Amino acid sequence: MVTAAQPLSPAADPARRLPAVRHLGPNWYACVMGTAIVGTAGAALPWQASGLRAVCTAVWALSLALLAVLLVARSLHWRHHRDQARAHLLDPTAAPFYGCLSMALLAVGGGALTVGRDWLGTPAAVALDAVLFTAGTVVGLAAAVAVPYLMAVRHRTAPEQASPVWLLPLVAPMVSAAVGPLLVPHLPAGQPRETLLLACVALFGVSLLATLVTLPLIFGRLLTGGPLPLALTPSLFLVLGPLGQSTTAVGKFADVAPGVVPAPYAGGFEVLAVLYGVPVMGFALLWLCLAVAHVVRARREGMGFSMTWWSFTFPVGTCVTGAEALARHTGLAVYDGLSVVLYAGLVTAWAVAAAHTARGLVSGALLAGPRPAPAAPRSATARTR
Repeated sequence: MVTAAQPLSPAADPARRLPAVRHLGPNWYACVMGTAIVGTAGAALPWQASGLRAVCTAVWALSLALLAVLLVARSLHWRHHRDQARAHLLDPTAAPFYGCLSMALLAVGGGALTVGRDWLGTPAAVALDAVLFTAGTVVGLAAAVAVPYLMAVRHRTAPEQASPVWLLPLVAPMVSAAVGPLLVPHLPAGQPRETLLLACVALFGVSLLATLVTLPLIFGRLLTGGPLPLALTPSLFLVLGPLGQSTTAVGKFADVAPGVVPAPYAGGFEVLAVLYGVPVMGFALLWLCLAVAHVVRARREGMGFSMTWWSFTFPVGTCVTGAEALARHTGLAVYDGLSVVLYAGLVTAWAVAAAHTARGLVSGALLAGPRPAPAAPRSATARTR
């Protein structure tokens, strides 16, 4: 006797269990990164307005809350929608965003010592940063290996598909290199401090060399393949991430090196902060102008809001911290001014992205699944005479 197939119950159908998190991808961690950098970059500006530090601390606290919510939501996503989570890993446009988890952990952890200690106290801030730095570094190194491996053996990408998004898992170790030195003074003197500092230098090298072999592919694709699709155009700002973050990192090395490494090396870090940071920041400004021109063009052609707009936040924030580092180590007022101008742009971009994201969450548009492609019209054969 043949019986009709019974429909799946809501509990058995993966798509009907917690549908709000089914399409919650790793790209959402960019909200945490962009929010955290607003707080940490603002606290180090050369000119501090009254109440600015308190506002920056509140913004960092918001990033901490967003991180906690997203960690829970992404855990539910993996538990109830494992098929979709695997699909993200096997999608060459989504897999690189797994680097954002690492950078979100690191950005919030670094902010704990930069501004969060005002509210948490130094011991609690150090403990929180140590946990988040360790977790973020491990996740970042795993992503830096796993994502390029998947791209090589599973994704089958073509040269014309090169995208700035490819940099996301590669820049994560650079974020570790930039925030790790904050923990150095809180370790016992001697080998523990020197080991952490040189480990951060090694992470700097991992990310820098990986970026140097990937960036030509992206630049070449842009010059020979034409502009990126409209929705992907904001991702051009992602190139600023390794540039600004590496400038920040060498500045942090120079800040903590005295007394941690022998005198000749400490002086070498001071030299590196200037001789590396100045030309790299120059190229970052060149790329910023190029990216802005592409975004203006895309906007005129109808580019609407998407989560890629968060690319306007964290990468620009790293240029703010990079300019702040150069101001400290060169004493030039021009870098003070540059950091303030870039920070104004960062706050504006964050406000716009946050407002659109909040609106999309309330309407449900941002958590909805991708729209199915329209069916192709049936071909018809015309009779000829």
